[in-house]
Amino acid sequence: MPLILASSSRYRRALLERLQLPFDTQAPDIDEHPRPGEAPLALARRLAREKAARVAADHPGALVIGSDQVAVFDGAPIGKPGSYEAAYQQLSRFAGRTVSFETAVCVTDGRRQALEHVSTECEFLPLTPGQIEHYLRAEQPFDTAGSAKAEALGIALMARMRSDDPTAIIGLPLITVCRLLRDFGLDPLQPAAFQL
Repeated sequence: MPLILASSSRYRRALLERLQLPFDTQAPDIDEHPRPGEAPLALARRLAREKAARVAADHPGALVIGSDQVAVFDGAPIGKPGSYEAAYQQLSRFAGRTVSFETAVCVTDGRRQALEHVSTECEFLPLTPGQIEHYLRAEQPFDTAGSAKAEALGIALMARMRSDDPTAIIGLPLITVCRLLRDFGLDPLQPAAFQL
């Protein structure tokens, strides 16, 4: 039975490839804007669920993984910067402070859904303007929520990180994904036994 990652993210694709399971990807066509008054964690959970459901509707019989991540600073969601200037402003605000990354993941077979989330607390170093400029020139993290690519040089921005799943910060919590896949009968350590 097909396994589909409901995402166009190259970061999530690379993470799921670690499990050595055959899978396809499909970008879900959903509105990712927050609803009025929607809390960041609620937004991440809703988007993960909607992404999985949208792709599952197009692929009956498939097992679909949807995920979303929202960066939270001072209680407000922080998006992808989109430009050098916006990324510089984000990292300047984060210097010496803590940012939470809420990562939600949903697995569905089209009949039932399993939804969980993992929080990652990232304490940023008290960064200097020169450190921020060097990082932004080297990484150009303009498509990354919070401007911090923890899978690359962005890890050097951090004083410490706290999470139950070290892959959650990159956008797909693999420990959680494995647990949810097992609930649907797909064990990454025994993939040949999978029956949907």
